[in-house]
Formats: sequence, C-alpha cells, structure tokens
Amino acid sequence: MVLCTVSSEEEGRAIAATLVERRHAACVNLIPSIRSVFRWEGKVCDETEQLLIIKTTQSSLADAKRTIQETHSYELPEILALAVSDGDRRYLEWVTAAVLQEPGRR
Repeated sequence: MVLCTVSSEEEGRAIAATLVERRHAACVNLIPSIRSVFRWEGKVCDETEQLLIIKTTQSSLADAKRTIQETHSYELPEILALAVSDGDRRYLEWVTAAVLQEPGRR
C-alpha cells in the first residue's frame, strides 16, 4: 500500500487513472480535503491536499513510484510504501491479479 498526497482532486484522479490503466495499481482511493502542515524550503506550510491510498504489490512498486514521479505536480511528491502484513486472502489475490503484467506488455 502506498500513500501519496496531491494538490487537487483533478490531479489525484489523473494519477489514479494512470496507475490503474498501466496496471501499476489495482485500486486507488482518493480521500478529499486533508490538512497538511510541513516544512518546505525553510518555511512552515499549511495546505489543503488530497490523499491517495494506492493498492499495489511489491513487484509493481517501482513502476508505481516511477509513474507517480512522472505525473505528479510536486517537485518532491510524498511516496510512502507500507507493507501489508495481513488481509483478506481473496482481496490480496485480487490485487495481485489486477497488477499482473499481461504477456508481452510493459
């Protein structure tokens, strides 16, 4: 599972669609209107953002990260990968099947 903040719902939807279309994620949840307080370039910033929760596999993580970096508007996008230690077996199998690369496809 990957967490990633974005500047707007439009950007989040675009990144989510690209991740799923490229089979780098099985599903992406977009949580609207979160508040982020952080230090950037020596200043404390207080921004409204959206949070993406990206369901992927370890084997697709590098592709997912690359896609986020290519499509994200931030100079330094948040990309935090969290290992899933347990879950419903059928759901985890679905995630794996959804991101499997088709033969001959990259």
